[in-house]
This record gives sequence, structure tokens and C-alpha cells, in this order.
Amino acid sequence: MNESLSAAAGTLTRRQFTGLALGAATQLMAGDLASPAPRTWRLGLNTYCLRFQRWNDRQLFDYVTQHQLDAIFLQDSLDKGVMDPRHWAEVRAWSKDLGLRLETGGGGLLPRTPEAYTQAVATLRKNIERAAAMGSPIVRTLLASDRYHFPPGPVERHIETAIKILREVRNQAMDAGLKIGLENHKDLLAWETRQLIETAGPDFVGSYLDTGNPVFVAEDPMTTLEELGPYAVTFHLRDSVVYETEGGVAVQWVPLGEGTPDFKAIVARAAEIIPANVHIYCKPITARPPVILPVYTDEFWTRWFPRGRSRDFSRFLALAKRGRPYLQPHLTEDTDEGRARHIEALKIQQLEHMERSLNYCRKTLNLGVRGRG
Repeated sequence: MNESLSAAAGTLTRRQFTGLALGAATQLMAGDLASPAPRTWRLGLNTYCLRFQRWNDRQLFDYVTQHQLDAIFLQDSLDKGVMDPRHWAEVRAWSKDLGLRLETGGGGLLPRTPEAYTQAVATLRKNIERAAAMGSPIVRTLLASDRYHFPPGPVERHIETAIKILREVRNQAMDAGLKIGLENHKDLLAWETRQLIETAGPDFVGSYLDTGNPVFVAEDPMTTLEELGPYAVTFHLRDSVVYETEGGVAVQWVPLGEGTPDFKAIVARAAEIIPANVHIYCKPITARPPVILPVYTDEFWTRWFPRGRSRDFSRFLALAKRGRPYLQPHLTEDTDEGRARHIEALKIQQLEHMERSLNYCRKTLNLGVRGRG
């Protein structure tokens, strides 16, 4: 007998107790006390993953519509009207007519020099204006392409600069009704990004949560999710192989479902901690060779990982011990010279990898609303 019912029986009449017991049994039979229903994720794609195609924004919308997706994230648009307000209005109309959620944003936040600070603020302001005009609820930004591209100085100083810039545009973002999505982008550790968001102000700054970048800072994507999930404003899935090799740990991006992390577990945990209105995006970036992280060198620990936490690094090493190199045929020519020589083959591979990844999202991870049945 349930302990709470046993305790209640001592003070209730027989009729009251019987009614309570029958009510509890009815709830169990009806599933009222069972686990909540699985979350329904709306699925989109990140257009940066189609950059070899050199498509304009309308062609990207057509591709998304063709694949019966729910959303589109316009990232690093190649459209000739990218900064034209008339084009922004066009994009907003397309997303409305097609019933697609649209998200977008800009690039790096940190100025290379103190003299470039004013321009950095102005660039973020323009990106907020553009995102709002397009109807995006967020505007993407990031600190730098990776830690090696930080300006001179310690990480703490760069975090302070980022917070200062973000606070400069707080009123504009709030008035526009959007949030700034700070991408974890091979630059900060997840706990550093979380503290930056909390200090700047989570009322207008959130996490553009990406699962592919963490491995480049020796972090398990599940660690990143646990730290940043509650602050997520957009969620992007990218897969990687992670494995031990001579000289450290190798990492390489691969199509979704073909790498080392457990994406079933990642999506299940995300459903528990990421806010309900967040959309999920398929973001496979491939054609790049493996990168070896020299995790056993002094240089790594002094320059790359001076604020690393031992428990997070141990979790990353456990991930690497489970991993293996990527053995499927794969053209790795995403370099200036390689793109010039192999662009047609890269275009074909990119579309194939996107479609394999979308198929994995739908059939294995059960993502998306449109196109079911």
C-alpha cells in the first residue's frame, strides 16, 4: 500500500479512505501520474550549412519549403540584398506567407583594437535593426571565431568587453522585443558563457546553443547543454567524431547521427531544461579535416584551457575514449584552395550530408512537425 495512503487511513473514515484509494488508482490507469508527454520540437535548418550552393535567400526559403521544415535560420547570408531594408521586408513577408519561423543575426562581437569599439557597437545595433525588420525574435552574435582569434589580453578582459558592448544595446534590443543569442563558438567554456549571460542580463541575452563547437574547447556537448540549456533561445545540432590520437584528441564534424555524442540523450535532456518556445535546427558542417587538440601540452593548458575544470575535462576524455575516426568516404576540401578545385563535388556532398542529417533528425530523433505521415 502507498505510504501516504497508509498514513491517511489512520485519520479518515473507511468511505473516505476507499474513495482516496480508488481516485489514486484511477489516476494511475489514466496515466495522470506517468511521465509527461514527449516534447514536440519544431525543426529547421541553418543556412550556413548550404553555403557551397551560393544560393540567395529566396532559394534557401524554397529549399526549406521543399523539405517541409518548420523554421529557417538565415546565417551569414550571401544574398546581394543582405543589408538592404527593402530585402528585409521581403524576407519577413516570405516567412509569414510560408508559415516559417525565421531567425537570423550577425557575426563576431569583440573589436580587434580599442579604437574599433565604437564600430563593434554600431555593427551589433545594425544587426538588431535587421533582425527586428525581418521578424526574427533573436539576433545571433559571438565573441570570436575561436580563442586564437581573440584580441591581445586575458580572457577575463574580453568577457568584460563583451558585457560592456551588450549592455550598450540593451534598450534597443528590449524595445525591439528580441533577445541577443550569444553562440558558444570555440571561444569560451560553457560555464564562462553562462556567467557572461548572467552578468550582462538574461532579460535580453540568451544562449545560441550549438552542439558542434564544444568539442573544440575540449568539452562534451552534454556539459555545454547542462550549463547553457536554461538560457537557450535557439538550439542547433551539429555532430562530431571525437577520439584519442597521437598528440592529443582529434575532433571532426560529420553528418548528424554519425559521430560520437549520444544525440538521443542530448535531445532528451534538452527537452527537460530548454525553454518551451525554442526551435531546434539541423546544422551539419562537414568537409573539414580532423583537428588535433594538444590536450597534454603546456601550451594547451596555459593558452587554451587556463580556466578549465577538471570534471569537465574528464568527461570530455571519456567521450574521446568511446570515439573512433570517421571512416565513411568524405571529401575534406573546405579550404580556399580546395573549394576552388572541388566546388562541384563539395556542393553534391553538402546536399547529401544535409539530407542524411535531416533524415536522422526526423526518423531517429523524432523532430519536426511538418512532413509527418
